Amino acid sequence: MKKIVRCIISLLLLAYVVVAVSWSHSRAGEMMCRGFHIEVDDSQGSHFVTAREVAHELGPMAKNPSKRRLSAIDTDSMQRLLNGIDKIERAVCTKMTDGTVNIEVTPMLPVARVFEGDKSYYINKNGKRISATARYHTDAPIVYGRFDSTLNAVDLLPLLRYINADPAWSALVTCVKVDGPTNVILVPMIHGHVINIGDLNDLSDKFKRIRRAYLEILPVKGWNFYDTLSVKWKGQIVATKRVKKLHSAISAVDFEAEREAPDVGTMLVGDSVLISDNQSIKTVAAKTLAAVGDTTGRPKLTIDRPHAAPKKHQPDKSLKSKRKNNKNS
Repeated sequence: MKKIVRCIISLLLLAYVVVAVSWSHSRAGEMMCRGFHIEVDDSQGSHFVTAREVAHELGPMAKNPSKRRLSAIDTDSMQRLLNGIDKIERAVCTKMTDGTVNIEVTPMLPVARVFEGDKSYYINKNGKRISATARYHTDAPIVYGRFDSTLNAVDLLPLLRYINADPAWSALVTCVKVDGPTNVILVPMIHGHVINIGDLNDLSDKFKRIRRAYLEILPVKGWNFYDTLSVKWKGQIVATKRVKKLHSAISAVDFEAEREAPDVGTMLVGDSVLISDNQSIKTVAAKTLAAVGDTTGRPKLTIDRPHAAPKKHQPDKSLKSKRKNNKNS
C-alpha cells in the first residue's frame, strides 16, 4: 500500500513539474523584453573591449528591445556574432526570467602590439592575432621589425612573458625591435642607448648581465657614453662607444598605423551596460549584478532622467547686513 501511495505522489509531482515548466515557457513567450544587461569581464582593467563596444557590435539586435517579445530575441545568433569577433574570447547570451537578456563577455587580452611593415595587429598570450583599429585599442608592449619563417612575432612571447613578470624590466623596456633571429634589440625607457640580446635563448643569464651593466658600468661611464649594450655572446657584456652626437629626440617607431578616425562615442569605458528603450545607456557596476539564472535581489531597471539644474547659491542677507554694520562701526 505504501509503495502505491509513493508512486501516486511521484506521478503527481512529475505532472506538477511538467505543467509548471510549460506554463513558465508560455509566460516567457508572452513576456516583453525589458532590456539587455551587458557585462564585460575586464579584471585586468585593459578596457580593450567595453560594454558599449559590445552594444555597438550587436547593432540592430540591441535596438528597441522593449518593443519585442522575449521569445522573438535570437540569443543564439547574438552569441554567434559576438564569438566571431577576434577581440572576444567568449560570449554567453542568456534570457532571464525577469525579462532581461544577460550578455557576459570575456575579452581577448593583448600582450603586444606588432608593427610589421605597413601592417599592425595585436597578439594574445597564445599568439592569436587580433586586428588593430582605432575603436579597439589598449596599451601594450611594442614589437616591430621584419618577420619571416626563421623568426615570427609569436616567437617573441617567451621574451615578453619574461619582461612582464618583472616590474623593473616591464617599466624599463618600451619596445622590442627585431633586426633578425640573432639580433633582437630592446629599446629602454632611458634615452640614448639600446640593448642587443642576440637570440631568445638563456634570457635569465642575459638579463643578469644587463642588470650588472646598469648597476656597475653606466653609472660610472655615463648614461650617454655608449649607444649599444650587447649581451648576445655568452659571459660577456660588449658596449659600443658612441661616435655620433646624441640627438635630442629619437623616434623608435612610426605609430601612424591606422588611418581610421577614432570614434569617440564608442571609446567610452564601462564595466556593464543596461540597454532599454527611451533611455540613455546606464552603466551598472559589474559586482552588483546577480549570478546568471538568479533573479532574486537583482537591481531594478531604472530610466535615466535629466536632473533639474542646481539652484544658484543665494547669499545670506543676514550676513550682508552684519558685514555692513561692521563697516559702519
